[in-house]
Amino acid sequence: MEATLDEIIYCCLGLGLSSVAGSVIGLAVRRIPHKWNDIFLGLCAGMMLTASIVCLVMPAVGLTGPAGWWQVAAGVAAGVALIGTLDRFTPHLHHLSGIGDAERHAGAESLNRTLLFVMAIALHKLPEGLATGVSFNGDAGNAFAISLTIALQNIPEGMVVVTPLLMAGVRFLNTALIALAVALLEMTGVLAGFLLGDISAALLPFMLSAAGGAMLYVISDEMIPETHSHGYQKPATYALVAGVLLMLFIESLV
Repeated sequence: MEATLDEIIYCCLGLGLSSVAGSVIGLAVRRIPHKWNDIFLGLCAGMMLTASIVCLVMPAVGLTGPAGWWQVAAGVAAGVALIGTLDRFTPHLHHLSGIGDAERHAGAESLNRTLLFVMAIALHKLPEGLATGVSFNGDAGNAFAISLTIALQNIPEGMVVVTPLLMAGVRFLNTALIALAVALLEMTGVLAGFLLGDISAALLPFMLSAAGGAMLYVISDEMIPETHSHGYQKPATYALVAGVLLMLFIESLV
């Protein structure tokens, strides 16, 4: 089933609105209880974990077959390497949330603090948008499932990232504008991913795998550590398992 242009536009709007909604809640509430944030983020991590494998990597395997499996391995490695390289220059999500981070990111000290915040947010949003856009060149049902998981994940992430901006002294209006720009960046990523994936069918397995690898990196390096940083790792783990099962159920329906 191929997606229509209208469906892709609706997907862009859905991701953008979910990101804005999370930021609006964060601006209004200012502080979210760690327990509930970790539980919901754990649920989203489980859903994204399943989506990255079932909706991105496995379809790439199906397109290549055993003889072309190297394209899948190369794509996953490329996605991980890309996000890992970008991550060296930006602070982690759990660092932005006020949690101590032992890692030091090369060159971070020389950048403006607000710019670091924006870069860290963009680090998550752009690959997510690209992954969604690329997936629309395959099975549209998988693409919609990925869109749903990322839209849900956008809400707690949007809530988490606006508070440090306000605490860093960024004015309320500027923080709101940054949140809007981040949402637009993710929407742009969806369109760019779709166009890139549509350039050549021969590159699609590699691009699907790269998108899956990027998502796997973010889940392991950002989302899971964030849910295990406040003493609520048990409920967050249960939520992650529930997210895996929920995503498998959603995938069975599309």
